[in-house]
Amino acid sequence: MSFLLTTLKKKHDVDTVIRDTLEKVLVLRFGRSSDPACLVLDDILSKSARDVSKFATVALVDVDSKDIQVYLKYFDITLIPSTVFFFNAHHMKMDSGTADHTKWIGTFHRKQDFIDVVEAIYRGAMKGKPIVKCPLPPERIPKYQLLYKDV
Repeated sequence: MSFLLTTLKKKHDVDTVIRDTLEKVLVLRFGRSSDPACLVLDDILSKSARDVSKFATVALVDVDSKDIQVYLKYFDITLIPSTVFFFNAHHMKMDSGTADHTKWIGTFHRKQDFIDVVEAIYRGAMKGKPIVKCPLPPERIPKYQLLYKDV
């Protein structure tokens, strides 16, 4: 299903979509189309894209592209899929009870979970909040072990 969504492979394309997506949440899924977890997430994203199209834009970012590595370092993307949110070129953060508020790591359990998260980010962004509280119950938030490099 990932073929239904725009895939970005160049830093310039990511820069442009971040800069040019205004008054909408920009959802960037960092991953690879061959990864099973990414395929599950891409299916949810592609099925949800139309439902959130009034207040969000969804794009995929290919982590294997050499030109994208600067973003992987900047957002510390070591686990895939990782989903990063923006609003009017500002990075939006979400407190989901995990140690990392900068991105959503893993997939969503269902389509409605993704829609609820994007809607919460949009509502928070419209109120000028740089971080929003995750609307999902803790049992539907993926758990993962954070590994810090050079610590």
